[in-house]
Amino acid sequence: MENCSICNHIRMIKEGTNDRFITELETGYVVMGRYQYFEGYTMFICKEHKHELHELDSEYKQKFLLEMSYVSEAVYRAFKPDKLNYELLGNGDSHMHWHIFPRRLTEPFPRYPVWATPRETMYSESVKPSKGALEELKKKILLELNKVIANDKDSNQDSLR
Repeated sequence: MENCSICNHIRMIKEGTNDRFITELETGYVVMGRYQYFEGYTMFICKEHKHELHELDSEYKQKFLLEMSYVSEAVYRAFKPDKLNYELLGNGDSHMHWHIFPRRLTEPFPRYPVWATPRETMYSESVKPSKGALEELKKKILLELNKVIANDKDSNQDSLR
C-alpha cells in the first residue's frame, strides 16, 4: 500500500535500508523502535496489510500471536523490565503492528500508559540511539529471540514424544 507508513517500513526492510530491522519471522518483521526512552522498545509488524486481527485466517492469526509472544519474551529477557506493555492500536497507522514497551518502576510515570509520557520526552533526540547503540540493542533482542524460539521448538518436540 503506497500511503501506508508500515508498508513503507516493510519496503525498506526488503530493500535493506531499514537500519532498525532486527529479523524476519514467518508472519512479521521485528523492528527496534526509533526512540528508546523505554529501553528495548520494539515493534512486531504483520507481513499482511490487515487492519484487525479478525481479518487474518485462523492459522495465520494463531502463528502471528505466537510469534508476537516470542518477540515480547525476547524483549523481556534482554532488558529485564518490571512489566511489559503491549499495544496493537492502529488509529494512526492501521496496518497491524505491535508495540512492545519494557516498563520500569523507576520511570517518572510507571503506572500510566506510555502515551502519558510527554511527547518531547519520549521522542527526544537524546533517547534516539547512536548507530553503535542501536546495533547492540538489536543484537540483545536477536540473541534472546533465537533462544526463545529454539526453546519452544524443543518443548513442542518433547510433548510429541
